[in-house]
Amino acid sequence: MNRYRLPFDAEVAERVQEAADVFSLYLRMPDPDLARDYAFAPGQFNMLYLHGVGEIPISIVSDPEEPDLLMHTLRAVGRVTKGFEKLRVGDHIGVRGPFGRGWPLAQAEGRDLLLITGGLGCAPLVSVIEYVMRRRERFGHVTIIQGVKHHNDLIWRTRYEAWMRQPDTTVLLAADVADAGWSWHVGLVTDLLDQVPLGAQGAATMICGPEPMMQAAAQRCLQLGVHEDEVWLSMERNMQCATGHCGHCQLGPEFICKDGPVFPYTKLRPLLGRRGL
Repeated sequence: MNRYRLPFDAEVAERVQEAADVFSLYLRMPDPDLARDYAFAPGQFNMLYLHGVGEIPISIVSDPEEPDLLMHTLRAVGRVTKGFEKLRVGDHIGVRGPFGRGWPLAQAEGRDLLLITGGLGCAPLVSVIEYVMRRRERFGHVTIIQGVKHHNDLIWRTRYEAWMRQPDTTVLLAADVADAGWSWHVGLVTDLLDQVPLGAQGAATMICGPEPMMQAAAQRCLQLGVHEDEVWLSMERNMQCATGHCGHCQLGPEFICKDGPVFPYTKLRPLLGRRGL
């Protein structure tokens, strides 16, 4: 369809400053037909286009069954994202998508979930958590592990507090650096895996964040008894076309934009940590 080739119009309906350099845009589609037909799965992404500035891939944070407003969370780190940072309610941008393969939620129904995230890399899994919490009866015990470099980097604190209050749910947080007011673990997010309930050894495991952290977390999960076929990772690369034509996001024989961004660990294991890939 044309929405994969050409940007469609979207209006900024709401803007939330999550942290000093992190913000969320809630987008509304003015075209009622497009709004009705648009569908995505947790883990997929959109290409967001700012007229005269550029285009970037950003994960969709929203619940797929509540698509009235599409939520995307961005960190202002470069020319394009700093351009998006200047947007206000009522401004318009272009959107292409959704693209990629999402998380295996259908096959995870009825099972425990182990969700491990790092930094703003938590965005691809927030849509999973929101999806699961709204359909709590479909899943077993949910363990959510989130790590950040500095305690001030933890965004969506109210969400984590709400998830903690959910039945049959464990939330574990870590910060590499924290002040005296931080009541959670100080150290690496992978340290928290030693606190995972024993039942999580058979859980469907989903990991996203910086690549070295994902590799370390996946290896630690295997050591704890999680089967490698149950581990899934969401990868990031320089995705420019989102259709596998430009080659910028190639990882070995895979293209992150169309073969991922979510991959089974068994497919990624020989590719992780290799220079030049």
